[in-house]
Amino acid sequence: MPMPRTLADWLTLLEGLNMAHIELGLERMQRVAGRLGLLSLPSYVITVGGTNGKGSTCALLESMLMAGGMTVGVYSSPHLLDYRERVRINGDFADEQAFCDAFAAVEEARGDTALTYFEFGTLAALWLFRAKCPDVVLLEVGLGGRLDATNVVDSDQAVITTIALDHTDWLGSDRDVIGYEKAGILRAGKPAVCGDPNPPASIAEQARQKGTPMAFSGRDFHWQQQGDSWSFTMAGKQFDGLPVPGLPLMNAATALAVLAASPFRLSVDAIATGLRQASLAGRLTELSPGLWLDVAHNPESATYLASRLAEGQGSIHAVVGMLKDKDISATLAALTPLVSHWYPATLAGPRGADGSELSALLNHAAYFESVTAALTAALAARAEGERVVVFGSFFTVAEALAWHRTQQKEL
Repeated sequence: MPMPRTLADWLTLLEGLNMAHIELGLERMQRVAGRLGLLSLPSYVITVGGTNGKGSTCALLESMLMAGGMTVGVYSSPHLLDYRERVRINGDFADEQAFCDAFAAVEEARGDTALTYFEFGTLAALWLFRAKCPDVVLLEVGLGGRLDATNVVDSDQAVITTIALDHTDWLGSDRDVIGYEKAGILRAGKPAVCGDPNPPASIAEQARQKGTPMAFSGRDFHWQQQGDSWSFTMAGKQFDGLPVPGLPLMNAATALAVLAASPFRLSVDAIATGLRQASLAGRLTELSPGLWLDVAHNPESATYLASRLAEGQGSIHAVVGMLKDKDISATLAALTPLVSHWYPATLAGPRGADGSELSALLNHAAYFESVTAALTAALAARAEGERVVVFGSFFTVAEALAWHRTQQKEL
């Protein structure tokens, strides 16, 4: 069969390669990565795992390292509108032809080895990073850690952000078991950081067993907000007057701890610049005045979203669409005290929850057959000074972004 020529054709092929959307295990990845010479990279590799905050921590590290003059590659998932979002090199997406070349290399190397969509994409990203050879590569774990495709790489440093109950069908039903899976990215003798202020004991135990020197939030590093600035302390050094970023401060502190444990020494000016410039699409993104998007999809991330919304003014109209395998009730409950008007929506696809399910939990009669319909209604109903927030899933935010892009083109 001839190789696909366009990125769209490659993605169609990938979607049909293996019907298992999630298939944990590293044996197949190791086999193909070994053939491609991707089990280690020439760059300094930092693997970032955890339940919430992985993307924000990667974005903060990326921004600070680039402000310090370093070249940085980032692999993240899922994407919102464009598959190329998954691979950034110095802040730019890899181009379509580069992806096609990477996919072709993986396809040739895999032979008769079956790969999932995520595994194929991860190998392509590693191939691109080896070709471009940035100073630092940040790998965001997709699911878990121990058996995730990104864990095939022999990384130089590991990060665990927070541990919460999510993907329990795959990772376990309590924080200790989930912590064990997340700690699978730790390496013997390689530095690691945990940003969870109350981590499960399994993480420290895994660090001890593996011989991983690990810094913990609240024990080895500390941070405190002081109005419009904040301070960070680690290993006897204190930095005061740091600018508050637009991303969660807890993740900024984790990122600083990662830098402190790395071989890189950035100036205070570079750190401050990086903090100010850090951003991530879909995380507290204001598309237009009073229209906010956030990919919060579990109770922990929804609680953080609520805390940020509470800082603002004006009644809130909430558009929400969720996947049915999430803790929908607790996620909605985190925002219920703040929301004046709800617009529950059905998410398309086999994993999408029906809008009627959300409506029932909210004791709310009206629901919408799509995020677009819900968002249109919310924007029409809000009064001057009121806010609309769209949240609940990457798919929810992606649909809102696509709608907004269409509206902008029509203006």
